[in-house]
Amino acid sequence: MRKILITGGAGFIGSNFAVYMRQAHPEDRLVVFDKLTYAGNLENLRSLEADANYRFIKGDITDFEHVTRVFKEEGIDTVVNFAAESHVDRSILGPKAFIETNVNGTFCLLEAARQAWTSGGNRFLHVSTDEVYGSLGETGSFTETTPYSPNSPYSASKAASDHLVRAYFHTYGLPVLTTNCSNNYGPFQFPEKLIPLMVINALNGKPLPVYGDGTNVRDWLHVSDHCAAIDTVLSRGRAGEVYNVGGRAERRNIDIVEGICAAVDARAGSDEAIARLYSFGGSRKKLITFVKDRPGHDKRYAIDCTKIEKELGWKPSVTFDHGIKSTVDWYVANRSWWERIVSGEYLRYYERQYKDRCDAAK
Repeated sequence: MRKILITGGAGFIGSNFAVYMRQAHPEDRLVVFDKLTYAGNLENLRSLEADANYRFIKGDITDFEHVTRVFKEEGIDTVVNFAAESHVDRSILGPKAFIETNVNGTFCLLEAARQAWTSGGNRFLHVSTDEVYGSLGETGSFTETTPYSPNSPYSASKAASDHLVRAYFHTYGLPVLTTNCSNNYGPFQFPEKLIPLMVINALNGKPLPVYGDGTNVRDWLHVSDHCAAIDTVLSRGRAGEVYNVGGRAERRNIDIVEGICAAVDARAGSDEAIARLYSFGGSRKKLITFVKDRPGHDKRYAIDCTKIEKELGWKPSVTFDHGIKSTVDWYVANRSWWERIVSGEYLRYYERQYKDRCDAAK
């Protein structure tokens, strides 16, 4: 039985991973550690609440004393670190929190593990992003040996944390693993990210803000495939190694948004009250609003996941067409979940983030 500390486990990917692990490895002890910032939501973990082998702890990974106490109390032998500030737009507005959580927080976790683990059989898996590699041209893909070239405060903070993880392996022999993933999507994703933002706005008949001309390209990975990949790396990956995890599903942002419009139209129809306000004319595509591009917006990301496929036998199983339809279905069916979120602080952030750009684009 492993005793797994899942940091950031009330967030989008972390909560999906905790639920996945309970189903895939019912014998493991799962300790979810989360600060419960705006993106953390205990509703995501409701299915685990009655499980005797699950514990939730509210805490900050930058609080070294608290982290070390949890290691001792629970006898933690495995760490999966999802805890991170992760939204590029927020990092542009306020980079300090990204340095504190992504850099200092990762350091605290590494140091706590180094002090606690005096024997073998431990694993420390650090979940990172393809954004640390920078931006691609029209061709090529990121591999595990692509030089780092971060272009936002977010990606720079994640690059710094990746380097710390690498250093703890080479200096101290800490049994670390790093995964760099492409853009995730699926259930329980916070509504500031592209796909849930567009789905929810489309359902509500609100403008769909698209940066620039919408031709920026991302590789998309369904969160269930990502969870399976992390499980695979945790179980079979070689200590000290980096594994890129991608969905082999490159799409332009504008194509994503137009596809979401079609999917929402097919499932929710053109509600008469909304149609009177926004005049869909039969399609929510008319809600698309091109806004001023964000500073330093990377043009294209693409992941080459050959290494994890060949060495560990993992491959993405969810096609993007199926994944996006099932994701739209989830948000349609779980309106009460996101309606409680799209309020208060998030709305103030949303208005601040997009209002000036919408005005500048007029």
